[in-house]
Order: sequence, then C-alpha cells, then structure tokens
Amino acid sequence: MDGNKRNSGNDLTRRTVLASGVAAVATLAVGSHLSHAAQHSPREKINEPDQAAVDVIIVGAGSAGAVLARRLSENPKRRVLLLEAGHSFKPAGYPRILASSDIVGANGNPEFEWGYKSLAGYIDHPIGALRGKVIGGSSAINGAVAIRSRPSDFKRWNLPGWSYEEVLPYFKKLESHSGGQSELHGHDGPLPVHQLSRDEVTPMQRAFIDATVTSGYKVVADFDGIDANGVAPYPMNIVKGVRVNTGIAYLTDAVRARPNLQIRPDSLVNKVLFSDQRAVGVQMANGEKILANEVILSAGSYGSASVLLRSGIGPKNDLNNLNIPLVADLPVGQRLQDHPFYYNAYAARPDKIGSQSPVIGAKLWTHSSSAENGDLDIHITATHLFPHEQSPTKVGFVLAVALTRPLSRGKVTLADSDPYSAPRIDLNFLGEEKDRERLLEGIRLARKIGATRPLGGLIDSELNPGKGTSSDEELLASARATLDTYHHPTSTAPMARPGDKHAVVDLQGRVLGVQGLRVVDASILPDVPSVATNITVIAIAEKIAGLYA
Repeated sequence: MDGNKRNSGNDLTRRTVLASGVAAVATLAVGSHLSHAAQHSPREKINEPDQAAVDVIIVGAGSAGAVLARRLSENPKRRVLLLEAGHSFKPAGYPRILASSDIVGANGNPEFEWGYKSLAGYIDHPIGALRGKVIGGSSAINGAVAIRSRPSDFKRWNLPGWSYEEVLPYFKKLESHSGGQSELHGHDGPLPVHQLSRDEVTPMQRAFIDATVTSGYKVVADFDGIDANGVAPYPMNIVKGVRVNTGIAYLTDAVRARPNLQIRPDSLVNKVLFSDQRAVGVQMANGEKILANEVILSAGSYGSASVLLRSGIGPKNDLNNLNIPLVADLPVGQRLQDHPFYYNAYAARPDKIGSQSPVIGAKLWTHSSSAENGDLDIHITATHLFPHEQSPTKVGFVLAVALTRPLSRGKVTLADSDPYSAPRIDLNFLGEEKDRERLLEGIRLARKIGATRPLGGLIDSELNPGKGTSSDEELLASARATLDTYHHPTSTAPMARPGDKHAVVDLQGRVLGVQGLRVVDASILPDVPSVATNITVIAIAEKIAGLYA
C-alpha cells in the first residue's frame, strides 16, 4: 500500500484521536449519566448586588479573577464585585465533571465550557479552543499541572519589574507545596501543589520515565529548579483526586462571606462603559449597567480581548467595519500565541497497562536541536486521556508532543458586536517553517521513546501517525490532519515597555490611552511561556494585586 492510501485510510482515526485527546477525550461522554448529573447539580445561591456603584468590578472569576477578588477584598473598605459568565458552586460542592482530576475539559460540556473553535488555516481543520465557564474558569477544567514559567521566559520578555527574581515571591506566595524541594517553594499559600512521586504515577507513566532515561535523559527532581531538562512526574494542584481550582483555593467560604465582596455568577459582560476616556463601569449582555471606580478584565485571552474590542478598544479599521465607536486604537488580539499539541497514540496491551489514574502524570521537558537562549521548547507528556474504544485492544495511551516555544502568531477578532457570538480565533499553528521542523523533531523523539523498553513492552501497535509513517512529508501530513492545542492562549493584550507598537497594557496591566481599566490574565503575557500557563497567571494576579493598598 502506498503512503497516500495509508494516510487516507487512517484519517478518520486520526481526526477522532484529535477530537478526543488530552483536552477533549471525554466529549464522547457528553449526554452520559455523568454529564447529565452535572447539569442538575445544585448551584450555590449568591445574592445579586444592588445598583450602587462599587469600587472595583472584576470581569471573570478564573485563574486571575479569583485571585484578585480575594486580595482586593482583603481591604474591608474596598467594595469588590466579581462577575462570572458561568455558574458558581460552593468550594466543596463542585460536580465531579469539574472536580475530578481525571476529567479534563469538562467532557466538552457546554454548561461549563465555551465551545469555541479555531479557524482552519495551515492546519486544515478547526481546533476546539477549550475555555472554562464557571467560578474558577479554565483552572476548573485544565490538567492541573503546577509548573512556573522558566527564568528564560522572563528574560526573553525583558520587562522592568517582571524579572523571574521579582516574580518569584509571588510564585511562593500562591502555593502550599509538598513532596519536592522545599527551598524553592512556598508552604502557606492558598493553592496546594504536590510533587508526584514515582510511586504515585501509573505503570505506563513509570515505563515512560524509564524509557526516556534509557533514551539519554536524566530524571529531574523539580521542574521549577535550575535545570528542568529531563523527565519526571508532574507537580500538580490536586488533592485526593480533586482538581483544586482557584474558585476553591482562593474563594473559600470565608472569603465569599466577606460583606465587601459580591460574587455574581451567570452574568455575561458585554462591554466596558466610558465617560470620555475613563472606565466607569460595565454593561451586561442583557443591557444592565453597573457603575464602578475601576474595571479589571480577567476573562482570559479570548474573553478579555472580546470585551475590549466590543468596548471600542482595538484596531481602528476592524472596529470601524463593525460600527463600534473607537475609544482607543490599540492592537488588541493581534499577537495571539498558543502551544501546538500532537498525539502520538498507541494501542496498549490490556494485560500490561495496569492502573490508569492519574490520567496525566509524567513528562519530558527538553529542547530541540535548534532551540535558542536556553529555551526548553519540547514537551512530551505521557497520558491516559485517550478514546479507548478506538483502540483495537480497547485500551490505549498517548505521548502528547507540544511545541512550547512556537514562533507562529495568530489573531483574535470579532465576528460581530453581539456578546453572545464566539470570537474568531486564528491560531495560525505551524505557520512558521521553524515550528514545523521542531514539532517533527518532537514527534520523532516521542516515537523513539515509545519504541524503547520498558514502555515498548506495553504497546500493541502505534495508531497515530501509524506504522510505516516515517518521512517528513508523511509526519507533517499527520500533524496537519490531527493537530490540537495545549489550550494555553496568551498575548491578545500584551504588556510592553512604553512606545512598543505591540503594547495594549503598561507594566501594571493598565490599558493604554484610557483610565480606570486594567487587564490581568494570560492576555498580557508578551508571548506564550514554555510551560502550562495557569501558575504564571496566578502569580501575575498576585503581583498586580500587591499594587493595591
């Protein structure tokens, strides 16, 4: 059989692996008894605020917004209103579809996930752009990986006040760390972070670690340490199988009971209101107006960009085309970045695979042959998030390959000015040739590890890219057909030095050209860091919250 026929024959399987992989494997379970139960879980009842002005409105209760709500309301004289488009649950009452660390992406359930899709481009299919819609935001549906951005990331950004050393106290402040090297970590912060041991990961993940060592890599004691180039179990914000999102860790019962903090779930914000060039509140999707002395957008790289654009802050020509009155001509949405994610999938031997929890447990973090400036630009994660019914043996696993220092940039724009419309998301994955070259290098490395014992002894067959697929052209065709995202979008409202043409916010998150408006979330990162973004976003929120008395 020639290569073209072989690739064509595997297209359906590859696409389904894509759709059902690390971030979206359980979409097949939507409508199952679990999803049905989640839809009927009792939600926390929170009184809506009155119409009086508040001091600060925070839009979005995710990885940044929950942090800001807790910290800013520590001043009892400051009235804080936290608005969240999704539901609210008591800290101990999240339904299993959100609480279980073995369920990622909320099974694709639209009650808890926005359902965004990217535009097709060089990658010839739309990609699901999962984002959490609940108190806790995407920290309530993510993989619960708890690793900081590297010193090399901060050095590359080169922003005054934002060196690794200057952010380190906030990394420590946010966590209560256990199981690893303690001198690098905090031990009394809101977020529990546990370094998994070898005994706490699955037999497949242990075999992956051993095969990676056999392939020439060392075991890393702490991915937040000086040298993270190697393989190890993950540190994770999981306690007894529960993903501890920021709605649990930061918005405790005691915090939610503060009289000066009002939390309003199921409340979609349309736009920021201005008087001249000063933000004076927000307008909700239903037309309601809420006044405030300051507005902070923490709705994520897609949500915050969308609110800014609907508010008249963005590229002048784009806003004119949508008949949105211009408030500030800024390059909102023009620098989107995310990590491309490829599934090297295997059918496993049922008699060898063993326990499959935790579903995410170990990774190799290393550099490609052309990495620059000390960047670790390749992740290979050993995960059980796999649609097992698609394996001929009815069980499988994935070595998920991520390019963590992509060069390609995409865009977020509005389809129209309706707050209920999804934004147009162009990820532009693999748009740069160097990204394609480095991803192929990562795929080849994953396959090498997969063929190495003891991991190779657990494998029945390779499903993606499939036996016999070996040339650059064949591997690139597989990537174009099945590529997914690591779900780490950043940089749609970048923070930069004064005069930088890409800047949307200043070094304190304040939107340029207006007053009384900040953005504090992954939007303001200058580019995507070389690791999962959640812990860095929490630290950024902690640091900016520290600017308030």
